Amino acid sequence: MQEEGFLKESVLLFRETLQDERIKNVIYSVERYVDDEEEDEDENVSHASQCDHTDEVQLKPWMDPHALASALQNWSPDEVSALEGANFVWTTRLVCKILRSFKSPETAWNFFCWVACQPGFTHDIYTVQRIMTLLARHGRTELVDRLISKIRMEEMRLPFSTIRLIIDFYGISKNADAALKVFNDVRILCGPISKSNLMLLYSSLLRTLTKCGRNSDALDILDQMILNDICPDMQTFSGLMHYFSNLGDIKTVQRLFAMVRQCGVEPDAYLYKVLIQGYCKSKRAALAWRLFEDMRNSGLMPDSATKELLVKSLWKEGRRREAAAIEESCEEVNVVLPHALRGHEWTVSSADLSKVYNLYSDCFPSNGG
Repeated sequence: MQEEGFLKESVLLFRETLQDERIKNVIYSVERYVDDEEEDEDENVSHASQCDHTDEVQLKPWMDPHALASALQNWSPDEVSALEGANFVWTTRLVCKILRSFKSPETAWNFFCWVACQPGFTHDIYTVQRIMTLLARHGRTELVDRLISKIRMEEMRLPFSTIRLIIDFYGISKNADAALKVFNDVRILCGPISKSNLMLLYSSLLRTLTKCGRNSDALDILDQMILNDICPDMQTFSGLMHYFSNLGDIKTVQRLFAMVRQCGVEPDAYLYKVLIQGYCKSKRAALAWRLFEDMRNSGLMPDSATKELLVKSLWKEGRRREAAAIEESCEEVNVVLPHALRGHEWTVSSADLSKVYNLYSDCFPSNGG
């Protein structure tokens, strides 16, 4: 890592591997604890009483962060008092695990503020990003804004992946304005960002805007994206077309499909599938038929479910000749259509999934072997 120039990251990684100076005799404590169990399981003798080194801090038995978080869900005075009396050695790793286990954003925030006041503990960028993503998921925008202000004040840098998660989670909690605000501050929060990562951030923002029903804003962001010479990937186009086709907005879908060609992106089978299904659901089987012809001319074929939907839609609209032509063309190819095409709008392209599938399928012997 140092040879590649990741000096700060290598120092952080090395620091993570070191034993916390507040925790003593890790090996001794573990070995003695195991020996106690083996020698006499029936005697309930405390580990601390058997230790000769009474002046040193000894490791306590293993603790489940999830169980501890569950016990603190109410954050009552009695629970906080018991937590203080436990005298845990708080590390950033432990705090991150506990924060991840909280279901309530209020309890997580109370714990986050409480642990900041504990002796020997200081929040770092990892604990901050953990609480930020949790708060964003639950729509606590005011608390996220407070943390962002503190990050900017202390000139900290958030990882790109954290910003993307926050924007994605704002889609779940339906906070489009908050997502736009975070996106506009991305260079302040992250520093310089590569073109490929910026494309992923745009994609997350577009997905969040569509989840919030902000259609015009999504199209404006898409135009801004292309004006900045950042071309959406296949998954982003698939997600947008799937969304607008479900709304029956065929005009926007056709505009998006034209943009695919203008960006020099070659449509894959999954994108054609999304379009054909959208046209059929909007009772525009004639347009779906044209797409099928384009798809076939490109050397691609739909999956069996899409073909059956197209044939059924053509029959309903009285286009029996086209329906018969589809059946004949599939028979001429003499290839068994896949049950479902690999891919997912917004996240994974058909080509990427096929590549991973082929990579792993080659590792296993076939049934015939």
